[in-house]
Amino acid sequence: MQTVERAASLSELVKADGIRFILATFVDMTGKPCAKLVPAEAVDMLETEGVGFAGYAAGAIGQKPSDPDLITFPDPSSYTPLHAIKPGLAMVQCDPHVNGKPWPYAPRVILRSVLDRLASRGMITKIGAEAEYFLVKRTESGVLTVADEKDTSARPCYDARDLTRMYDHLTEVSAVLNGLGWSNYANDHEDGNGQFEQNFKYAEAMRTADRLIAFRYLVQMLAERRGMTATFMPKPFTDRTGTGLHMHLSLWSADTDQPLFPAIEDVRGMGLTPLAYQFIGGLLAHAPALSAVVTPTVNSYKRTTASTTVSGATWAPRRATYGGNDRTHLVRIPDGDRIEVRVADGSANPYLAMAALLTAGLSGIDAQTDPGEPGEGGSGDLPPTLLHAVEALAADPVVSGALDAAGDGVSAYYQQVKREEFLAWHSQVSTWETDNYLV
Repeated sequence: MQTVERAASLSELVKADGIRFILATFVDMTGKPCAKLVPAEAVDMLETEGVGFAGYAAGAIGQKPSDPDLITFPDPSSYTPLHAIKPGLAMVQCDPHVNGKPWPYAPRVILRSVLDRLASRGMITKIGAEAEYFLVKRTESGVLTVADEKDTSARPCYDARDLTRMYDHLTEVSAVLNGLGWSNYANDHEDGNGQFEQNFKYAEAMRTADRLIAFRYLVQMLAERRGMTATFMPKPFTDRTGTGLHMHLSLWSADTDQPLFPAIEDVRGMGLTPLAYQFIGGLLAHAPALSAVVTPTVNSYKRTTASTTVSGATWAPRRATYGGNDRTHLVRIPDGDRIEVRVADGSANPYLAMAALLTAGLSGIDAQTDPGEPGEGGSGDLPPTLLHAVEALAADPVVSGALDAAGDGVSAYYQQVKREEFLAWHSQVSTWETDNYLV
């Protein structure tokens, strides 16, 4: 008889690593990490009774001031020791509940519901994410600038000198990632001044999403220690390249753990199966609505609509197209075992982004959607603003269905939050307006 190894409980993990405090964490729909600091002595209570939050105070998570508390329960599989931040500190991602049931507005609950749908079809997904960010600071006069004052060239991408000047920060992050077993395999200077990318190995979707939340927190805390701000804002500088969150997706058989995208023979030359093309077809067909989830801020559209940058390229897709090893497409196919979705940016909530992308792709499989020949697209230009994207989401039952995966009304709530965000920005008088309309 085969023995099934039992996963360690949170209390066992905490004891083994000498943890003194746990950040019991969840994110709201904007991706804001919310946490309570729980002492190790109370970890058993955290596991059995959860920890409570006033949901409305926490942020955009579908609650009113009169609603019952969110009670969050930890998932030990997300346990992440963070000794580099504070000795004895760890983080664990939690699933919010209300009145004993998973809260349908919680991003992690939404992604789990979509992954359950995928599992019912005998499939799992593995996802890798390229998390870009800027290291910035403010001058004495309050002007935002890159943290490295010597990082000024028009073509800074891969520059060994700019990279080396941030050696201490980058190598500290790398050491932490490898210490966690995440397999950091590359660290580079990206195309914008002050912009960097640090890669870690792909994993199953929920694990990658959890790691992205921890990664952002880790990078920001370590940057603060050196007097810098690490920002995942899509477009902090008008004339510089924006920050993407490129996602590499693949589907696998849950029974055999064999990849479902690679093909030995492919008349289109991409090395993909018909199922993979149908998945791509779903992404392209629903690209406008997806934009509201994977490029979810007003600032996101300063990246996707940028005409040029100092370096000469924006690296952000403007139309819903796919192709081979070509970084101008929304869907790039670097090789036959995966696809790369290049539209998402650093402001995306990874749980919601993955849920939406997977749902759109699966709809393409169900409808046997043909994406056309490489270089073609399913839905033309991407939305020019967040408001346009929200309207596309409202008209798209497939992507709205992804947000409603754990309960009805979530997509409508999300749309309202994003409309209000757009209108709050729109009501502000900008320098551009006074420059153009004052006289």
